[in-house]
Amino acid sequence: MRILAVSGSLQTGSTNAALLRVAGERVGAGVEVVRYDQLGEIPPFSPDIDPAPAVIDRWRSLVRDTDALLIATPEYAHGLPGVLKNALDWLVGTGELYGKRVAILSAEPHAERAQHARADLERTLRAQGADVVGSETIAVPTGVRGHESDDAGVAAGVDRALKALRAAVRAGTAGTSTSIGRTGRAG
Repeated sequence: MRILAVSGSLQTGSTNAALLRVAGERVGAGVEVVRYDQLGEIPPFSPDIDPAPAVIDRWRSLVRDTDALLIATPEYAHGLPGVLKNALDWLVGTGELYGKRVAILSAEPHAERAQHARADLERTLRAQGADVVGSETIAVPTGVRGHESDDAGVAAGVDRALKALRAAVRAGTAGTSTSIGRTGRAG
């Protein structure tokens, strides 16, 4: 099984990108986590750009050739980061997300945060036919940066997302959602 891991943050030292690193450390045998960190290189979406640039062809290929996606995103101004939405817009007309299993995580200091970004992301993914198998905000304690895998709550939240993705891919049917939680402190 192959999981494409995408951070919605371009920030160096992003706690959302750190969640993806933790996923790579905790994934287990038989599962590969491939990190995609070129969102900043994707040009603004325009249907008039044809043929698509090479960076878009690579992005589409990575999404198409993976079994599932794990997206970790911050919330900006009660919404989805523009770079992530832009990357997903490039997939609208080509169908790479159709039937794809996706788990959404958001690293925030408090578990009540990021609900707007996650809701926006869920709506965007479902509009493109993706099967969102879970969505959760993981409370990452202040000062944990760089040591996320040492925090039991963080590890438990990442484990729930990975478990939901494995179960959904094994089940092999789109539309069967396994909830990892709507919001809450991991652990």
